Amino acid sequence: MASLSSSSSLPAGYILQEGYPSTEDYLHLRSTSGLTPKNTEQATAAIAGSWYGVYVAEAASPTKAVAMGRVIGDGGWYFLVADMATLPEHQRKGIGNVIMTRLIARIKSHAPKGTAWVVLGANVPGRKLYGRHGFRDTMPSEMGMGMRLETGAGGE
Repeated sequence: MASLSSSSSLPAGYILQEGYPSTEDYLHLRSTSGLTPKNTEQATAAIAGSWYGVYVAEAASPTKAVAMGRVIGDGGWYFLVADMATLPEHQRKGIGNVIMTRLIARIKSHAPKGTAWVVLGANVPGRKLYGRHGFRDTMPSEMGMGMRLETGAGGE
């Protein structure tokens, strides 16, 4: 994992790291920032199945994530921004903006030429941030749909 040059837009004392937080930090970020808690097996699979991700840490503890974001996708034209999370004591400092900027830049620079479809599930607190990055409600021309599905071990 390497620090990224775009980390200069972070407040002093923070660094932007390419890659994913530890499983422990991933679980802590999700539960503490207000996202739905997940278990270790889910976290491990989520990180392994990601297309790209970054996290922010304090410079004094460069492997201890205080914020994260990742992209799930096929690498061709369909991308889902997921796990945008910042610990409460680090919110309102522009960290989420830096993460989203980097995720979008990666899609622009690594997806094949053409039009990419980038989606996310926007919770109420994040809507302003996502709107600043060009995300818009797609209704009425398109409607996102979702389903919560209870799953069991082994995918049976």
